[in-house]
Amino acid sequence: MKTKAAVLLEPGKPFEIMELDLAKPGPGEVLIKYTAAGLCHSDLHLTDGDLPPRYPIVGGHEGSGVIEEVGAGVTKVKPGDHVVCSFIPNCGTCRYCATGRSNLCDLGATIIEGRFPDGGFRFSANGEDFGSMCMLGTFAERATISQHSVVKVDEWLPLETAVLVGCGVPSGWGTAAHAGNVRAGDITVIYGIGGLGINAVQGAVKSGAKYVVVVDPIALKRDTAMKFGATHAFATAEEAAKAVNELSWGQGADQALILVGTVDEQVVTDAFNVVGKGGTVVVTGLADPAKLTVHVSGSELTLMEKTIKGTLFGSSNPQYDIVKLLRMWNAGELKLDELITQRYSLEDVNKGYEDLRAGKNIRGVVVHDPNS
Repeated sequence: MKTKAAVLLEPGKPFEIMELDLAKPGPGEVLIKYTAAGLCHSDLHLTDGDLPPRYPIVGGHEGSGVIEEVGAGVTKVKPGDHVVCSFIPNCGTCRYCATGRSNLCDLGATIIEGRFPDGGFRFSANGEDFGSMCMLGTFAERATISQHSVVKVDEWLPLETAVLVGCGVPSGWGTAAHAGNVRAGDITVIYGIGGLGINAVQGAVKSGAKYVVVVDPIALKRDTAMKFGATHAFATAEEAAKAVNELSWGQGADQALILVGTVDEQVVTDAFNVVGKGGTVVVTGLADPAKLTVHVSGSELTLMEKTIKGTLFGSSNPQYDIVKLLRMWNAGELKLDELITQRYSLEDVNKGYEDLRAGKNIRGVVVHDPNS
């Protein structure tokens, strides 16, 4: 089978639209026809070389669509089922899945590289193998993926909206609600209001934070955060720190959540300094793994009992939380449609990322041609 896809051939280059060969689904695999794909900053790490995969690679890790074919032994879904993809596959039986931490499933070990756990690939062209971002490659019209990467959803749900709960929404929401353990009356500071940070705002608000203070240099993002329930918005960390000192009567924030596009030492330092005794710093954003970005006072860490922790997928459990968040949206308890700033065709994927870099998007969505 042939499929059109947006491909990265090397770092520093834009996506190229190519026609690729697609393998039929093998045991435990499914063929999906994608309806929509989210434009997430994580794919820019591949473009910029911060998280170097094996090139060439099909981009995209936020996807929704319809199952067209299943391989031998597939039990989770059948042809015709509507699904949202989880960028972290979850087997349900490894040590981490069995202890309620399916966001850390062993099947996710090769997601950045774009290689399947069996060592193979499902996209190719002219005898060359192409990887797929997070074993998904949602910037393709169709893909062969693991059944462990899909979550069945109700057919009446609009897939162009539901696509957002495959990565950005649970990652941001869970950063506040799960990893940050935001509670009623807390003061929560959020650095970076992109596709994940805006959902950390939602998570903090719904968890009962008294004050939700956001930091982002872009006015559009600050304004959007206020519409989503933030109580204060600042362009700089220094302004936020001054406000938090006043709001907390000098005690500091309870949580500082880092969701900037690329984490550096300065934002970690700012977050560490803004929380008070017993405060928690959660790092969700990514950076070049070769760079050391966490440098803090060990004495202060000990004497003030501060915590610095990382979180993947917002410490959520995909099979449960993806469905839960869609139920919340249906009940009017979660904003999804309001997150989408603009929709693009697959051919305009580079324009979508130009808009993201320019701060014009909270979330862009690629809508695949339904007639393809």
